[in-house]
Amino acid sequence: MTQNAENPGELVVQAVERALKFVVTWPAWDGEPRVSDDDRIFTPHKAVRRIADHMIDHLAEVEALLAGVPTQPDEWHASSVTSTADLAPFTEADVREAEQRLRRLARTFELRYAALDPAEWDKDRTPNWTLRVIAEHLIELDWYAEQVGDFS
Repeated sequence: MTQNAENPGELVVQAVERALKFVVTWPAWDGEPRVSDDDRIFTPHKAVRRIADHMIDHLAEVEALLAGVPTQPDEWHASSVTSTADLAPFTEADVREAEQRLRRLARTFELRYAALDPAEWDKDRTPNWTLRVIAEHLIELDWYAEQVGDFS
Protein backbone atom coordinates (compact mmCIF):
# COMPACT_ATOMS: atom_id res chain seq x y z
CA MET A 1 0.00 0.00 0.00
CA THR A 2 1.26 3.48 -0.70
CA GLN A 3 1.74 5.98 2.07
CA ASN A 4 -0.77 8.80 2.13
CA ALA A 5 -2.19 11.35 4.54
CA GLU A 6 -5.41 9.40 5.15
CA ASN A 7 -5.84 7.74 8.53
CA PRO A 8 -4.75 4.08 8.18
CA GLY A 9 -7.37 3.19 10.78
CA GLU A 10 -9.98 3.87 8.10
CA LEU A 11 -8.75 0.69 6.37
CA VAL A 12 -9.89 -1.33 9.37
CA VAL A 13 -13.34 0.27 9.24
CA GLN A 14 -13.60 -0.54 5.53
CA ALA A 15 -12.56 -4.17 6.11
CA VAL A 16 -15.21 -4.57 8.80
CA GLU A 17 -17.89 -3.13 6.52
CA ARG A 18 -16.91 -5.63 3.81
CA ALA A 19 -17.14 -8.47 6.36
CA LEU A 20 -20.55 -7.28 7.56
CA LYS A 21 -21.94 -7.67 4.03
CA PHE A 22 -21.49 -11.42 4.58
CA VAL A 23 -22.62 -11.38 8.22
CA VAL A 24 -26.09 -10.02 7.39
CA THR A 25 -26.72 -13.13 5.26
CA TRP A 26 -25.80 -15.64 7.95
CA PRO A 27 -29.22 -16.17 9.55
CA ALA A 28 -29.77 -18.30 6.43
CA TRP A 29 -26.65 -20.42 7.20
CA ASP A 30 -27.35 -24.12 6.74
CA GLY A 31 -25.51 -25.16 9.92
CA GLU A 32 -22.68 -26.87 8.07
CA PRO A 33 -19.19 -25.68 9.08
CA ARG A 34 -17.02 -24.59 6.15
CA VAL A 35 -13.41 -25.67 5.69
CA SER A 36 -10.90 -23.12 4.40
CA ASP A 37 -8.16 -23.90 1.89
CA ASP A 38 -5.75 -24.31 4.80
CA ASP A 39 -8.10 -26.81 6.52
CA ARG A 40 -9.42 -24.54 9.28
CA ILE A 41 -13.09 -24.88 10.20
CA PHE A 42 -15.31 -21.79 10.05
CA THR A 43 -18.85 -21.02 11.14
CA PRO A 44 -20.59 -17.64 11.42
CA HIS A 45 -19.93 -17.32 15.16
CA LYS A 46 -16.30 -18.35 14.75
CA ALA A 47 -15.74 -15.87 11.92
CA VAL A 48 -17.14 -13.00 14.00
CA ARG A 49 -14.99 -14.10 16.95
CA ARG A 50 -11.87 -14.24 14.80
CA ILE A 51 -12.49 -10.81 13.24
CA ALA A 52 -12.96 -9.29 16.70
CA ASP A 53 -10.01 -11.15 18.21
CA HIS A 54 -7.72 -10.14 15.36
CA MET A 55 -8.61 -6.48 15.89
CA ILE A 56 -8.15 -6.83 19.67
CA ASP A 57 -4.73 -8.44 19.16
CA HIS A 58 -3.50 -5.61 17.01
CA LEU A 59 -5.15 -2.83 19.01
CA ALA A 60 -3.34 -4.17 22.10
CA GLU A 61 -0.13 -4.25 20.05
CA VAL A 62 -0.60 -0.62 18.97
CA GLU A 63 -1.21 0.48 22.55
CA ALA A 64 1.87 -1.38 23.81
CA LEU A 65 4.05 0.12 21.08
CA LEU A 66 2.79 3.62 21.86
CA ALA A 67 3.38 3.07 25.57
CA GLY A 68 6.90 1.81 24.85
CA VAL A 69 6.32 -1.52 26.56
CA PRO A 70 6.65 -5.07 25.21
CA THR A 71 3.62 -6.48 23.47
CA GLN A 72 1.74 -9.28 25.21
CA PRO A 73 2.62 -12.72 23.82
CA ASP A 74 -0.12 -14.35 21.74
CA GLU A 75 -1.09 -17.47 23.68
CA TRP A 76 -4.57 -18.21 22.45
CA HIS A 77 -5.48 -20.82 19.87
CA ALA A 78 -7.25 -18.48 17.44
CA SER A 79 -8.61 -20.26 14.36
CA SER A 80 -7.38 -23.68 15.40
CA VAL A 81 -10.17 -24.02 17.99
CA THR A 82 -13.84 -24.46 17.12
CA SER A 83 -15.97 -24.32 20.25
CA THR A 84 -19.46 -25.65 20.80
CA ALA A 85 -20.66 -22.03 20.83
CA ASP A 86 -19.18 -21.56 17.35
CA LEU A 87 -21.57 -24.23 16.06
CA ALA A 88 -24.75 -22.52 17.29
CA PRO A 89 -27.33 -21.19 14.82
CA PHE A 90 -26.73 -17.58 13.77
CA THR A 91 -29.78 -15.38 14.28
CA GLU A 92 -30.85 -11.84 13.43
CA ALA A 93 -29.93 -10.91 17.02
CA ASP A 94 -26.43 -12.28 16.37
CA VAL A 95 -26.19 -10.06 13.28
CA ARG A 96 -27.06 -6.98 15.36
CA GLU A 97 -24.54 -7.94 18.06
CA ALA A 98 -21.81 -8.56 15.47
CA GLU A 99 -22.51 -5.22 13.79
CA GLN A 100 -22.22 -3.40 17.11
CA ARG A 101 -19.13 -5.27 18.31
CA LEU A 102 -17.17 -5.12 15.07
CA ARG A 103 -18.06 -1.53 14.19
CA ARG A 104 -17.13 -0.32 17.68
CA LEU A 105 -13.77 -2.09 17.55
CA ALA A 106 -13.02 -0.76 14.08
CA ARG A 107 -14.01 2.76 15.14
CA THR A 108 -11.72 2.49 18.16
CA PHE A 109 -8.87 1.64 15.79
CA GLU A 110 -9.72 4.59 13.56
CA LEU A 111 -10.02 7.01 16.49
CA ARG A 112 -6.77 5.80 18.07
CA TYR A 113 -4.90 6.52 14.86
CA ALA A 114 -6.70 9.87 14.44
CA ALA A 115 -5.48 10.93 17.89
CA LEU A 116 -1.85 10.48 16.81
CA ASP A 117 0.44 12.77 14.91
CA PRO A 118 0.53 11.16 11.43
CA ALA A 119 4.31 10.88 11.76
CA GLU A 120 3.65 8.16 14.35
CA TRP A 121 1.96 5.98 11.72
CA ASP A 122 5.25 5.36 9.89
CA LYS A 123 7.71 5.57 12.78
CA ASP A 124 10.19 2.69 12.78
CA ARG A 125 9.32 0.34 15.64
CA THR A 126 11.71 -2.49 14.79
CA PRO A 127 11.38 -5.40 15.44
CA ASN A 128 7.64 -4.66 15.27
CA TRP A 129 5.67 -3.35 12.33
CA THR A 130 4.88 0.32 11.91
CA LEU A 131 1.38 1.38 12.93
CA ARG A 132 0.51 1.86 9.25
CA VAL A 133 1.59 -1.70 8.42
CA ILE A 134 -0.50 -3.04 11.32
CA ALA A 135 -3.59 -1.29 9.93
CA GLU A 136 -2.80 -2.43 6.39
CA HIS A 137 -2.46 -6.00 7.66
CA LEU A 138 -6.05 -5.80 8.89
CA ILE A 139 -7.50 -4.96 5.46
CA GLU A 140 -8.02 -8.68 5.04
CA LEU A 141 -10.29 -9.10 8.08
CA ASP A 142 -13.11 -9.97 5.70
CA TRP A 143 -11.21 -13.17 4.78
CA TYR A 144 -12.76 -14.82 7.85
CA ALA A 145 -16.24 -13.87 6.63
CA GLU A 146 -15.45 -15.12 3.14
CA GLN A 147 -14.66 -18.55 4.59
CA VAL A 148 -18.27 -18.87 5.75
CA GLY A 149 -19.70 -17.31 2.60
CA ASP A 150 -22.70 -15.36 1.45
CA PHE A 151 -26.10 -16.92 2.14
CA SER A 152 -28.19 -14.35 0.27
